[in-house]
Amino acid sequence: MTTFSRILLLFAWIAVAACDQGSQRGSRAGDPDRRGAPDAASPDTTSATPSSGSPADAPIPLPDKPGSLRFAVIGDSGRGSSEQYQLAQQMVIQRERFPFTFVLMLGDNIYDSWTPEDYAAKFERPYKALLDDDVKFYAARGNHDGREQWLYPGFNTGGQRYFTFTKAEGMLKPLVGKTVQFFAIDTVDLDGAQLEWLRQQLEASKADWKISFFHHPVYTSGRYAWSSILRRRTLEPIFVEGGVDVAFSGHEHLYERFIPQQGVNYFVSGAAGAVRVGDLRPTSRTAAGFDTDLSFMLVEISGDTLHFQTISRLGVIVDSGSFERRDASVSRLESQAFILK
Repeated sequence: MTTFSRILLLFAWIAVAACDQGSQRGSRAGDPDRRGAPDAASPDTTSATPSSGSPADAPIPLPDKPGSLRFAVIGDSGRGSSEQYQLAQQMVIQRERFPFTFVLMLGDNIYDSWTPEDYAAKFERPYKALLDDDVKFYAARGNHDGREQWLYPGFNTGGQRYFTFTKAEGMLKPLVGKTVQFFAIDTVDLDGAQLEWLRQQLEASKADWKISFFHHPVYTSGRYAWSSILRRRTLEPIFVEGGVDVAFSGHEHLYERFIPQQGVNYFVSGAAGAVRVGDLRPTSRTAAGFDTDLSFMLVEISGDTLHFQTISRLGVIVDSGSFERRDASVSRLESQAFILK
């Protein structure tokens, strides 16, 4: 490692410590992001695209294909605030048109304290309608999640800080269709044992889609841009070598989508409980962003294609799109060769 690289790592490490301290201060009552969302009665007219001032034009619909895999994504949700409850209600409304079966939680799932009443007020009550309808929640750990939160049964972690699970899509699953493996990573404590576990799991995976989800972003244009450098240096090589297709993270109380980086599609979705208005500072990597209201994501995987929409607390589609998994072209060539035989 060169002297310059050592200096860069030192500055990045200092930034991590400073940002994490600032994050903990920001979680307290009175933090500006807790009261930054517009009133529910006011229109939502901010675009997800940095260059526009109106909602995303002609949003791409979710195909809602028979047999497809459908899920939602929320981050930094566990405030117990009225805004969190409003967003949760919007999730219920959206599920009427798009029946997702599970939810990825990107950390900071229960803020401030962790009594039974906290779990009730910040998770069980806001998402009661979804839980009653057998929607499962899978939770990654955030820096505000304490007291071995991974042991809480409602978060479906298997009692582990980091874990993996597999789903399938297709009309005749699991015989015909694509398999999707999810990897929940604990970025609060990225120790050597976990990193080795992640490498081995990715290498051993036979899934068609590999999706990671975790709390601290690898890429961000928000206030934690500097502290993301260290986690990028740690996780990105593993993602690239292991064939990860998608990475979801939170921590930033906003939404951001990035131009694919070395084949990986990165999303930040950390505004399910609060938003930091004006925190987004788009860079050349930013494909879209939204930081004026709470938001969550809807995702559909059908075959080799992932479709997504990002929905505001008021039900506005602020970003949408689709992309193929990294090995899709190879899969098509193999299928064509099989047919020719």
